[in-house]
Amino acid sequence: LMDATGVSHIAVCVRDLDKSLAFYRDILGMHVTFDEIQDTTTGGLPHIYKHARQTRRTVHVRYGEGRTAPSLVLTSHPGENPDGDPIKLDQIGISHLSFTVGDVKALAAKLQAKGVELAGSMDSFTNAHGDVSTIFVYDPDGILLQFDNGGGV
Repeated sequence: LMDATGVSHIAVCVRDLDKSLAFYRDILGMHVTFDEIQDTTTGGLPHIYKHARQTRRTVHVRYGEGRTAPSLVLTSHPGENPDGDPIKLDQIGISHLSFTVGDVKALAAKLQAKGVELAGSMDSFTNAHGDVSTIFVYDPDGILLQFDNGGGV
């Protein structure tokens, strides 16, 4: 069987990479480790696209340092519009990305102060004891992101 040691990256196609970078880098605090325009007409790439694409811009962002830290790969196709819509939790496909953070409630306040809208009211994420173990927000393309305390919620 496969002997994987972790997830190396998750790739997300976005409509406007600069707008997504402003969110993931400037608001969420991830840092860019790679940014390149690639030719998508050669190698195996044409076979894994729904539509013929000429180029793609690929940007890797991550928390943490070093090659072992997982990265989020943001892609777009300069001069071309992607199709499709982000999915919800009850649809087939990757429904959301989740990040473990130290203080979910404090992060929620910081994100709201930066204009990020929660995917539900703060009350909906708060338990009877006033604790917040998870929140959900949407990125600029409507992709659902979860931040939790690592408790398996």
